[in-house]
Parts: sequence; structure tokens; C-alpha cells
Amino acid sequence: MGLNTENNKYINYLKDEKFIEWKLLPNDELNNFWSDFVKSHPEEKENLELADQHFHKIKLSYFEIPEEKRVELRRRLKSSVESFNRKRRLRNLGYVAAACISILIISLIYFQRGFNQSADEAVFSPGYIVGSELESQDIILSSGNNVTSFQENIDIHIQNGNSARVITGESGEKEVKIADNTMNRLIVPYGKRSKIILSDGTKVWLNSGSILEFPSMFEGSNRTVTISGEMYIEVAEDSKHPFVVIAPEFNVQVLGTKFNVTAYEGSSSSVVLVEGSVELKSSAAKEEIILAPNQQALLSDSGTFNRRDVDAGLYTSWKDGYLTFSDTPIMEALKQIERYYNLSFNFGDNVSFAGSECTGKIILSDNLDNVLTALSLISSTNYKRENNSIFIYKN
Repeated sequence: MGLNTENNKYINYLKDEKFIEWKLLPNDELNNFWSDFVKSHPEEKENLELADQHFHKIKLSYFEIPEEKRVELRRRLKSSVESFNRKRRLRNLGYVAAACISILIISLIYFQRGFNQSADEAVFSPGYIVGSELESQDIILSSGNNVTSFQENIDIHIQNGNSARVITGESGEKEVKIADNTMNRLIVPYGKRSKIILSDGTKVWLNSGSILEFPSMFEGSNRTVTISGEMYIEVAEDSKHPFVVIAPEFNVQVLGTKFNVTAYEGSSSSVVLVEGSVELKSSAAKEEIILAPNQQALLSDSGTFNRRDVDAGLYTSWKDGYLTFSDTPIMEALKQIERYYNLSFNFGDNVSFAGSECTGKIILSDNLDNVLTALSLISSTNYKRENNSIFIYKN
């Protein structure tokens, strides 16, 4: 592996292939290796823990890059998959698992190019971390060596920490093995949704374009999950074990409650409380606030929270299959529809929604034209559809 433990900071682990493989696809061999490593080098325990924390914050989303760079990345991804199949013998894991590792290695290449920056800038800069987990059309459940994909929206129920019952709309029900004592990943691409019941009975609804990391079984004093994207959560009550949600720029701690977290890359982050009480902690400003039901906390660019009273139902209706708007900026409404249906909206020269708002309800139907017709009515526009590109214009 080539780790020099004398002078390395946590950043060195983020550049180490074996560490990346362990975080992405843990197994008994890797777990034992790193356990023995910490025992042999106890002075590295803190750096390893910091690397783990920062690894979970790294976004593997798709960022806008020039077409020539995309061609290069596709070429390098293919080459990297083939290389890892030869070097690591990953053929038995399947293409998805091999691709996941190679995505991390490609992101590592960009990370190393920016290593002359400060550590935090290098880790979190979108210019260097470029992945494509959310580009898949399938929902992916990754647990240890097991990577399972689903073409339909699914409901998952974690059972006894070593298996999951998966229910799909048409295919019925199947059981999927869950690795013991590991962090699992549920990846919901744009255009899909999913629901999962965690081992403690907590229910989580994941919106399109979201990634949830969760343990097979909750252990220790806290119950902790990590989210990127949007989720609605109903936390099972357990006064002795607080539930902690880690988002990219803030944490939420609760005992038992219902709330919505929005934490998409490039969009405003927020928390809306439906029931109970939550405490929010900002990563940047170190600010702490407590929300009451029907309150929203919006995270500002400076890392502070702006609290306001809202109708919580407007922010949670997506989990029930519809979007509700009340004096909502039209561009914000379009962004929600883009994510749900994996669309791209384009606007004619005579179309400007600056300062425009809309009010109404859109049923998230499988018939996209029904949705677009409803959108046209509440925004006073017309549309033309070409595959996944929607052109908005006015007569």
C-alpha cells in the first residue's frame, strides 16, 4: 500500500486506493487489514477517523464539464474498469462495483491535480471530484461485496441487520443480503424514488437524485445516517440513542420526530419540521438552533440558519406522489420537476420567469405529458417535448 505513517495527514488516506476500496466496498479482509493497521499505528487513529468523515462528504455527483473532458473521463473510466478487473479480480463483483471503484480513482486523479490547494479546498472542489453515481437509471443498493440494482421504484425493509426485504411494483418481493457491521449505500438516481425502513424501525423516503448511507445495525450511543439530496424521515423513538442526520453542511439531531431534509449540491439546503423537535448544527458557522413543528431552517451562504414559519405539508407532499406549490418561484418548481423526471428544461427567447410564482398541485404521474400540461396551466406557458428535453415557450 505504501503508507508512510510518520508524516501523513488524513488527506493521504483519501489518496490511497486501499482506503478508497475499503470505504466503498468493505469486506472482512479489508476490515481486518485496517483494524490491524490501527493497532500497529495507534497514532494514526485520529487521521484515519478524519479521513472517514471527509470521505462521506465527498460528492460523487455529476458536474457540468466541457464535452471534451467528458470524452476523456469516459475513456479513462473504461480503462480504469478494465485495469481493476485485471489487478483486483473484480469480475465476480460485476460491472457496477468495478465502475464505482474506478469512479473514485478518476476523482482521485482530479483530486491530486488540485493538491497544491489547501486540504479542504482540494477535497470539496467540484472541479476535482467528478463521479457519476447518479447518472445510472437504476436504484442501487450497495452493501459490502453485494451490489444490487433495481429498474423500478422500491421499498426496502432492513431485517435483523443481515438481510433486506425489497418490494417492487411489478416484480414482487425479493430478499437481498446485507453485510454485517458495515455502512450501506442506497443510491436513487434522477427520475426515481425509494423508501427504506432502517433496522431500528425509522422510515426514510428518498427523493430523486439522493444518496443515503446507513449501517446494517445501529450501534453505539447515536444512530447516525448520512444524506445527500432530499429525504423525509420518521424517526423511531429511542430516548437513549439520539438519531443524527449528517448532511454536507449541517447535522440534525433528534430523539423521535418527523422532518424533511433538502441537501442537493448547488441548491439551498433546508430542514422542515413536521412533528417533534430537532436541533441543527451548522458545520461552517458552528451555529445551533432548535426547530418547532411547521418551521423551516434555511442555510445561508455564510453557514448560518434563517428560521421561518411554513406549512410543512408543502415540503413533504413529494413522498405521497404530488408536488404542492404556494406562491412558489416558478424556477424552483421546475427544478423539482427536473429532478423527479430526469428532465432538462430549455426556455425560448420570450420566456422569463424572473420574479414569477405559481400556486397549485401537480400529481407526479407516470404520464409526463399530464404533468407538463398542468405545469403549462399554472405557469401560463406552452411546451414542446423532445425526449428528455422540454422546450418552454409563450405564444
